[in-house]
Amino acid sequence: MRSAIELHARKTRGYEARVAHAVALLREAAEDHAGTIVQSSSLGVEGMVLTDMIARHRLGIPVATLDTGRLHAETRALIPAIHQRYGIEVQVYAPRQEAVLHFVRRHGEDAMFESVELRRACCDTRKLEPMKRLLEGRSAWVTGLRREQSEARSTVPFFEIDAEGREKFYPLADWSEADIWHYVSVNEVPYNELHDRFFPSIGCAPCTRAVSLGEDPRSGRWWWEGEGVRECGLHLRPEKAVA
Repeated sequence: MRSAIELHARKTRGYEARVAHAVALLREAAEDHAGTIVQSSSLGVEGMVLTDMIARHRLGIPVATLDTGRLHAETRALIPAIHQRYGIEVQVYAPRQEAVLHFVRRHGEDAMFESVELRRACCDTRKLEPMKRLLEGRSAWVTGLRREQSEARSTVPFFEIDAEGREKFYPLADWSEADIWHYVSVNEVPYNELHDRFFPSIGCAPCTRAVSLGEDPRSGRWWWEGEGVRECGLHLRPEKAVA
């Protein structure tokens, strides 16, 4: 089976300029928000590219992630891998155990399959609440959203103001999948092994499946819900955005 690098990595026109722009944006964000900025990483390949840039250019942006309690083992394995490779201690935020136990007792371990409302309630408990704690005291955050990932993300700017008034940066907004995997290949960036098994978008284990070549990358998330916006709420964007 060919790896994700073999399938997707390709140097495209303007690649160096996009890398330089992403690094410059990260550097500016780090300087403007020194001590109050964080990279929020889902430990997908885009997040790993950003972490590599942060470490490579010594930007001093801390890296944080959510452990929902339902992650793949391959995803969790990246937390010690980041420390080993970059010397970065990833800040891990987990849901409140009592809230998870209450939800499971009331609705069951796999309630997300029963209705959209219960799936969103599960996301609220396991992701949105710990995300609020991750962002407490922060004035800015960095994520790896790209315009190419889905129709819902097709107008992602390079930065905007989120619903809480924080600056939110998307340094990879204009990158293609080829760009991402070319950067990974050139810089030997560690990445989630599930990407080699056709998982372009990786969330909780019950809510993520492999996709076929040519499918929307987000089609492997909450696939049983049919058509619609495949988001958990972490990256629902405000109406006002800065281009």
